[in-house]
Amino acid sequence: MFPGANLRFRASDILAMRSCGDDGNIRSTIEVLEDAGLLIDDRVPSFTTLFERKTHALPEPMRSQLELWRDIMVDGSRTPPRRQPRDTMTVKGQMYGILPAITRWVEGGRTSLVGIGTEDILAALPDDPSPRHTMMLGFRSLFTILRGRKQVFIDPTKAIPLRGPRRNLPLPMEPTAIRDALVNPDPAVALAVSLVAFHALMTSQVQHIKLTDIIDGRLRMPDGRSLPLAKPVRARLSAWLDHRAKRWPETKNPYLLVTIQTAPRLSPPCRNFPWKKAGVTAQALRTDRILYEVEQTGGDVRRICDLFGIGIETALRYSATIVEPPTADAHQTPDADAATISRSER
Repeated sequence: MFPGANLRFRASDILAMRSCGDDGNIRSTIEVLEDAGLLIDDRVPSFTTLFERKTHALPEPMRSQLELWRDIMVDGSRTPPRRQPRDTMTVKGQMYGILPAITRWVEGGRTSLVGIGTEDILAALPDDPSPRHTMMLGFRSLFTILRGRKQVFIDPTKAIPLRGPRRNLPLPMEPTAIRDALVNPDPAVALAVSLVAFHALMTSQVQHIKLTDIIDGRLRMPDGRSLPLAKPVRARLSAWLDHRAKRWPETKNPYLLVTIQTAPRLSPPCRNFPWKKAGVTAQALRTDRILYEVEQTGGDVRRICDLFGIGIETALRYSATIVEPPTADAHQTPDADAATISRSER
């Protein structure tokens, strides 16, 4: 064994070298060391830094109470009362939802969440349905966790009904906008747009598709579904793979979509790739595709859930757009992809 074989490197030390080199090389070095098992990942998560910046001025014990909530929300808990970890974006949204009320309580002389009552929360809730819903979700999770850890005596949110946020009805896109995006000269854009326009994938799903997820013209989804790719999608997939092989013939990146930054690494592209150049948003395309299926099936909630992997509540929101009952021909569309092709090429 050669000297230094057991040597491991701290990620923070490597990141400190940014002033001496290219940021892309720094990320590549971290990925290689991590893959080789030689990395000590002591990086502070960005959400932790944000949380500390937003709460550092709060008095004790309120700050510690919020830190306990954050830790259990992000990491979960294996000790009773058990709790599954939540996505940091969810926790971040709830944090922003409750901070205005907590700030006002601190300005009013409160130093702890003990003693916060139902009337205090009702007085803090905004009138706008969406912010009100977000704040209530945050307070419910906050006081549920604090009550479970015996940090507060009562949960003041139990007496307050949780109202749903105000939601606008989803709207279809202009067919010309979809057609223009599908024929974008950038093969990455054309492929990403087709995946969403024909199969209603989410941005994160497109971002994390791996080459091994596509076999014999079918896309294997993380939830176990196997989607037969529409013919226009397969054509754009072939064009992208040809471009990928010519542009980065030596890349070992396992993801379907690669960029000049990720080609020498093993990470997926950023969430915004390639949508900044698409001229349309993935959400608008996904909404349009689901709305068309709702139109064709007369709002068949079960079919919508099975086809797109969405929940019943979301499917009901889409089905609420149905104004007139479907015609008999609407139920005779055997191929959803063919229906989408006819719509997008109108």
